[in-house]
Amino acid sequence: MPPDPFAGDPEDPSMALGDHDAEDGPPLGDEERAELLADLTDLAVYQALLEPRGVRGIVVDCADCGECHYHDWELLRSSLSQLLHDGRMRPHEPAYDPDPGQYVTWEYCRGYADGMTESESESTL
Repeated sequence: MPPDPFAGDPEDPSMALGDHDAEDGPPLGDEERAELLADLTDLAVYQALLEPRGVRGIVVDCADCGECHYHDWELLRSSLSQLLHDGRMRPHEPAYDPDPGQYVTWEYCRGYADGMTESESESTL
């Protein structure tokens, strides 16, 4: 996160919103931390494989609002890192006018990476 320009300011306008730290959930368990670390590792692999092919990031179907959310690689990495560090993700700006053809699902990424790994394994035999 960028530094808070109102840090330490008693006239901070966000004070009216309440204590955001109180919104933090319980600390992440070992299993949740391990899953997030694995997701960050997978994300790096997916980006390395797919970004050169014109894929800008990952699309997620949001169960809460019923719409698709488009996450560029860096935005998703930042969000997952923040979840790992803070135990929650803060709101962020959505992608501006994303081209759905430039985003793929997490499952697509996983399948693509698995296919590349299998293809390379077969070529070494």
